Amino acid sequence: MQVHQILKTKQSGDVVTISPEAPVAEAAGLLERHRIGSVVVVDGNTRPVGILSERDIVYALARRGDPCLEMTVGELMTRNPETCHLEDRADEILHRMTEGRFRHIPVVDEEGRMIGLITQGDVVKARLSELSMEKEALEGMIMGL
Repeated sequence: MQVHQILKTKQSGDVVTISPEAPVAEAAGLLERHRIGSVVVVDGNTRPVGILSERDIVYALARRGDPCLEMTVGELMTRNPETCHLEDRADEILHRMTEGRFRHIPVVDEEGRMIGLITQGDVVKARLSELSMEKEALEGMIMGL
């Protein structure tokens, strides 16, 4: 299964983004309002320049307290996030996510502009669906169906 097939199964193609100049408190509000785990930080050309996750905010709160909410997203974000392309294979993406210990990966076009976002859960769900179809096909062959 490829990334473009995973994107087709998602209910919404909308990706929540934010500017690196925005305050962290605004990013936290987006995470809560949209019930998501991360927000993609983009430049003016919708190229991902970072990701800010709920984990990043929690760690900053633990280290710095409430003042971190007034910092900019650019100060806390994980810079230069891993990205993937529409033709990338799901199993390769899952391996990269597991090895890199991250749960969200922007999907970019040839010019590096973001066109979607997939999560570790999206990839696992797609892979399980693929394995289920393979199992059914094998059972059908064995049973002579």
